[in-house]
Amino acid sequence: MSELILRTAVGNYGHTTPLKDGTVESQVFDMEHIEVSPVTSIFRRMVRGLEFDVAEMALSTYLCARAHGKEFTGVPIFLTRAFYHGGIVVNRRSGIESPRDLEGKRFGVRSYTLTPGVWTRGLLQTEYGVDLDAVTWVLSGDEHVAEYVAPSNVVSSSNNDLGEMLLSGEIDAAVGAGPADSDDIVPLFDEPDRLDAEWHRKTGVYPISHMLVVKNAALESNPDLAEAVCGVFGAAKAFYMGRLRAGDEAGPADQALLKMAGIVGEDPIPYGLESSRKTLETFIGFNVEQMVIPERVDVEELFPAATLALA
Repeated sequence: MSELILRTAVGNYGHTTPLKDGTVESQVFDMEHIEVSPVTSIFRRMVRGLEFDVAEMALSTYLCARAHGKEFTGVPIFLTRAFYHGGIVVNRRSGIESPRDLEGKRFGVRSYTLTPGVWTRGLLQTEYGVDLDAVTWVLSGDEHVAEYVAPSNVVSSSNNDLGEMLLSGEIDAAVGAGPADSDDIVPLFDEPDRLDAEWHRKTGVYPISHMLVVKNAALESNPDLAEAVCGVFGAAKAFYMGRLRAGDEAGPADQALLKMAGIVGEDPIPYGLESSRKTLETFIGFNVEQMVIPERVDVEELFPAATLALA
């Protein structure tokens, strides 16, 4: 057993399970896995209390937390990704038939700095010409980074259920509302998978949802720790991908990854900076444009120098 034990909080995915069940271990440290559900609670607890040494973190939350001086640093381990055409739903009674019809309407999202919200707004603006300032963004929750102040066209609701807000007409559209038992709630886009694939081919962007961060105190005490963390998470992913390609995995999440591979190529969960440079640069631009962070940062500034060349 290593003398260095890291309190670690990450979700249960095929590519993290080998770490949790002991199939893949580090030669540098041991992990004390802390189970947290839902995964989004990890972000809040890390941002507000620095409760973990290694933690899963939403990408926009990391950018916002970094801008506010939170004491943790990202490493280029990108645990989850998603596309967003299919996540937008509207109340048909609001008269929304195309993206531009969202202007003048009320759009619900859990928080303004929510990563799916940032990606969705960026998609709507850059691909469909939606004026984001002409939309009222209605929040069903608060921000993980408590110090963050949202733009003036962001308001909060007393209701924390986006589905109920859609059904009642409090909002006209939403992302992340979940399934609704009503014919009035419909997707904004037909054939979202086709649109996602076309957008990926056009832009080269494969949206990152969650990444990994390490507490600064741990990095400062252990100079080689960032590389070691990347190494063991990379080994766990390699083990999982080997099983996935061999047909040994068959759960819904595994099938979703295989479906994603059909859009983006052989590796549906790429790690490392260079394979995600275009995605990161695009997302940083979205965060600046949407006033989640005050100014653009170079992607190299987001990660320890020792991890920049890791694949």
